[in-house]
Amino acid sequence: SCLCGSAPCLLCACCPSAKNSTVSRLLFTFFLFLGTLVSIIMIIPGVEKELYKLPGFCEGSGSLLGAQGRIACSSFLGHKAVYRMGFALAAFFFLFAVLMLCVRSSKDPRAAVQNGFWFFKFLALVGITVGAFYIPDGTFTSVWFFFGVVGAFLFILIQLVLLIDFGHSWSQMWLRNADESNAKGWYAALCIVTFIFYTTSIVAVALLYVYYTKPDSCTESKALISLNLIFCVIVSVVSILPKIQEAQPHSGLLQASLITLYTMFITWSALANVPDRLCNPTLLLRNSTSAAVATGQLTTWWDAPSIVGLVIFILCTLFISIRSSDHAQVNKIMLTEESAAGAAHGDAALESGPHRSYDNEQDGVSYNYTFFHICLLLASLYIMMTLTNWYRLDENFEIVTSPWTAVWVKISSSWAGLLLYLWTLVAPLVLPERDFS
Repeated sequence: SCLCGSAPCLLCACCPSAKNSTVSRLLFTFFLFLGTLVSIIMIIPGVEKELYKLPGFCEGSGSLLGAQGRIACSSFLGHKAVYRMGFALAAFFFLFAVLMLCVRSSKDPRAAVQNGFWFFKFLALVGITVGAFYIPDGTFTSVWFFFGVVGAFLFILIQLVLLIDFGHSWSQMWLRNADESNAKGWYAALCIVTFIFYTTSIVAVALLYVYYTKPDSCTESKALISLNLIFCVIVSVVSILPKIQEAQPHSGLLQASLITLYTMFITWSALANVPDRLCNPTLLLRNSTSAAVATGQLTTWWDAPSIVGLVIFILCTLFISIRSSDHAQVNKIMLTEESAAGAAHGDAALESGPHRSYDNEQDGVSYNYTFFHICLLLASLYIMMTLTNWYRLDENFEIVTSPWTAVWVKISSSWAGLLLYLWTLVAPLVLPERDFS
């Protein structure tokens, strides 16, 4: 039964009773994290060098990737390996997204596949991964780059929805605690955290101007930093306008400061992809034809924005897997509204019996199976782009470079997030007949 039955039976010996739906989401997320870990290992220089021994990984690709010896194939094997791991994860979750279309309750036979058969799912993922490494080189990496860009952009939007929801929930919880306990400490904590977020954002803006611009050049970088700074000031001012406060009593500077800080991170990440060494001192060595690359010297594939992005990816993916939002509107967007009937059944299961899982979806699923797998598919594409720093082969298949496409995709996502947050503030005024409580 541990191989084919209920999902949490793998954990029942050491974990408390839990909802079947929750543990299934956690185990699928574990598969995603496992693939991410494999990708990280493969991009480590020492391991990357060993990938050269894989059959066909460099053979026959000289006309496309070797570019007549301008860059050694072995110097970006990790890049290619991460793309194939990302393809395998995306294919795995796409398969389940299609398989779980229109599942309404655990009475559907397909729900058993969603919540069980974990050993065979693992074998399927391993099989797809092995097959992905035998995909002919050709234009695969270049074409899959654009799939990765679109998927990563959509996952950044999901991150923004979760971040805005988290900010509103955080503010509401602290204000509720302050009202109930009549303690000024909660208000002080709100002020301190808000001050820290804004101070960090201001410092970030200053550092971006210092390190990513020059007095007589880098006009694009200056414009992007300035625009995002102005937009952040606008949403911060709007959040405390009297009309907004009247319609949204819980809106305030805490949420605005959190969105501002995240916007500065996205701006930093975008500027780290500017393909100009003068305006981007963190541009990685592998995008050049320097002697270090020509001699096969391995360089790191990591930079600070990628590490921060990896941490945010882990937190957001766990957020998707573990909990539902406190706001009905977000639950409708994320398709994660919990079933009251399933919850009641689960409470009864918690009161008696050994540690085990209980089926809380007999009367209706607590989350949309297909949408959940689509989220993980997009997450796998996002982490693929993050681990490769959004770099790709150039049009002539000569060098691995950072394209302007990555810069504009990231900047566009930051603007979309600011617009989304602005909409959460003005929506009660624009649509007064709707309930936004």
